[in-house]
Amino acid sequence: AACLAAYNSGHLHGRWIDATQGVDHIWDETKAMLAASPIENAEEHAIHDYEGFEGAPVEEYSSFETVFALAGFIEEHGPLGGKVLAHFGGDIEDAKTAFEDFSGEYESLEDFALDLAEQTGAEIPETFAPYIDYAAMGRDIKLNGNIFTIETRFDEIHVFWAR
Repeated sequence: AACLAAYNSGHLHGRWIDATQGVDHIWDETKAMLAASPIENAEEHAIHDYEGFEGAPVEEYSSFETVFALAGFIEEHGPLGGKVLAHFGGDIEDAKTAFEDFSGEYESLEDFALDLAEQTGAEIPETFAPYIDYAAMGRDIKLNGNIFTIETRFDEIHVFWAR
């Protein structure tokens, strides 16, 4: 949180606040930061920086209730939770629903399609197996809107079924 009176006067004054500690904690820390401002009677604050939210939308004037809720979701689900929140524009309910439809972590969409084919239990004759293009199947499943993916590393794709 940053002091806007200080900022508008050319001073950088703020404080890192652990948003997982609760709304009251965020308010108390913000009030303490404003009280310590180099500008007397500072009253206004804004969120000027944040880390650990993994792309989840935290705006300059996000409510502390929203910031706390986002932080709690990310604390529960880890960095992937932040990326899913970002995918849904910060909508926690949509992000929770997505985790109910989590298919798993794969190295590629090809691996996902192969796993999906194996889960169906379909017996594919050995002579036909080389002709099945699992990479194209995975790509088409995604392009058709049946799934969405979150890539966390070069070889780490998290697959979620779309509703």
